[in-house]
Amino acid sequence: GAAWIPLWFFLNLYLQTVLNLSAFGSGLALLPMTLVIMVMMVRLTGPLIGRFGVMPVLVTGLLALAISLALFSALPADGTFVANVLPVSLLAAVGMSMAYIPVTMTGMGGAAPEDTGLASGLINTTYQVGSALGLAVMVSLAASMQGEPEAMLAGYQTAFLGGAVVAALAALASLVLVRGGAAAADVPVG
Repeated sequence: GAAWIPLWFFLNLYLQTVLNLSAFGSGLALLPMTLVIMVMMVRLTGPLIGRFGVMPVLVTGLLALAISLALFSALPADGTFVANVLPVSLLAAVGMSMAYIPVTMTGMGGAAPEDTGLASGLINTTYQVGSALGLAVMVSLAASMQGEPEAMLAGYQTAFLGGAVVAALAALASLVLVRGGAAAADVPVG
């Protein structure tokens, strides 16, 4: 959450302040990303986990998210939606989809049946707190570059780069800290 909530926030700002889309136009521009997330989570992530396991899907998703955020950190002032935003946002959507379900499965995998409600609550609370903290940190990074439009863009780019670092660190932490296969064996897929 500390990486992908800032992505939505700053991508929306980029669409409105740099590409001069209206709020409605910006919302429409984010629709392909939302649709990819829906399709991936409902139809593809479960089978990918079933075939490859939780860990590879989780790490791949976080790395895809990190790469997309790093690419967003190079968004140009004269960019276009089709050339600069759409392809990278679709990669981000794939990454978010591949990371979210495995994170939940990993968190629930070790919980005893009577503790699944507690585990679920902790996962959701951690996601909300991480999202809020991540957004606060990225807004602080971006705000340090206020001023002319070029400085605002540099602030957005810095925030995207910060999100990329968070996603990459999460992928590394997953490799080091998550027990391989335990969550996949304990939690049914789809």
